[in-house]
Amino acid sequence: MGPGEVAAILFGTFGILVFLRVPVAFALGLAVVPVFFIDDRLTPVLLMREMFKSYNSFVLLAVPFFLLAANLMNSAGITDRLIRLARALVGHLPGGLGHVNVVVSMLFAGISGSSTADAAGIGSLLIPQMKKEGYGSSFAVAITACSSVMGVIIPPSILMVVWGGLMSVSIGGLFLAGVVPGVLVALSQMITVYIYAKRNNYPVHQRSTLTELMGAAASASLALMTPLIIVGGIVGGFFTPTEASVVAVLYSLVLGVFIYRTIALRELPRVLYDSARFAAITLFCIGTASAFGWCLAYFKIPATLVDQIDQMGLGVVGTGIMCALAFLLIGMFIDAIPAIIILGTVLFPVTQHVGMHPIHFAIIGVMSLAFGLVTPPYGLCLLIASAIGRIRLIEALRDVVVILLPMVLVLLIIILVPDLILALPRWLMPNFVK
Repeated sequence: MGPGEVAAILFGTFGILVFLRVPVAFALGLAVVPVFFIDDRLTPVLLMREMFKSYNSFVLLAVPFFLLAANLMNSAGITDRLIRLARALVGHLPGGLGHVNVVVSMLFAGISGSSTADAAGIGSLLIPQMKKEGYGSSFAVAITACSSVMGVIIPPSILMVVWGGLMSVSIGGLFLAGVVPGVLVALSQMITVYIYAKRNNYPVHQRSTLTELMGAAASASLALMTPLIIVGGIVGGFFTPTEASVVAVLYSLVLGVFIYRTIALRELPRVLYDSARFAAITLFCIGTASAFGWCLAYFKIPATLVDQIDQMGLGVVGTGIMCALAFLLIGMFIDAIPAIIILGTVLFPVTQHVGMHPIHFAIIGVMSLAFGLVTPPYGLCLLIASAIGRIRLIEALRDVVVILLPMVLVLLIIILVPDLILALPRWLMPNFVK
């Protein structure tokens, strides 16, 4: 059988299983089974071997540690301090709490690296408060969900760790490249909030005094040191991404238990259990997705795709748009990490063939998959925010679409102007990013 027939079996079986509501992690592994009857050299042992090989990665150790650091920060009440700082910075603008929501998400993204932790932690505090001040429930849910996607764009990002480990791309370079897109996404959302506030006459808070601003900044300063320690340590060569994740855990633990004293020692087993549970789900997904990706490579499906796209004559921009559309589509149905392993590894040779920079391709992929966190039917962050806001997901869709449109424009700018995101990595890491 040719690559096209094998691809149809793999993706067809996977699609049917997802439609039948089989969990994605299991669907990826089960979709590989029919292919093993095609070739006598393929055995079930190979499936287990490929899964094990994917776990035997030092870089992937960073995933559970970053998840643990995010949970520790949430339990330590860091969100309250960030909200106070954001309110002092932008609370006086029209639609103050909407702007606070965006700025807090941007600050928290630099600490957690997880969009779901962002949506749950910030949403539980701000959505009820926004509704109390007269904001529409659908808008409060939509802006919380959409702003939470910055958790995987602004460094440190769990998706970037996985991407860099799989495709041998500098994780420090990826972290630096995520800064500009993250800021542009935040600005696009703040402009949207401003327009909403003017049209709906949302309340404005009194401008904070300089003393209040300095007090809020001092209160949040230790938490805001986290991204500087992690990214600065990696870029400066003091530690690897995995070591950085352990440093983040230790720093979060010291802040929560000894400095802020907001985490009791009896709460630590619960935080550790929750982190281990989420990490287990994520890592099992990585294993089955790796086996799925190995099957694609074994039957030369990526090479066939490269040949087909080469005949179309797409350049860097055309390939970038095609990749973004593919990631946007797959992100609507499955989690970002298996999407990276399946689609990212398939499209990587295509982008190399047309001369696209690996970091440019990574940022396009991560940003596109981030949008999948707020687009049904998957839309995990939107589901979390809707549950907190006590509305049906479909009720928030209109506002989600309005907020997403300028974010898609930011993605298009990133595709068209790669130097915009590559400038910072080239400046700070010239030996690793050309």
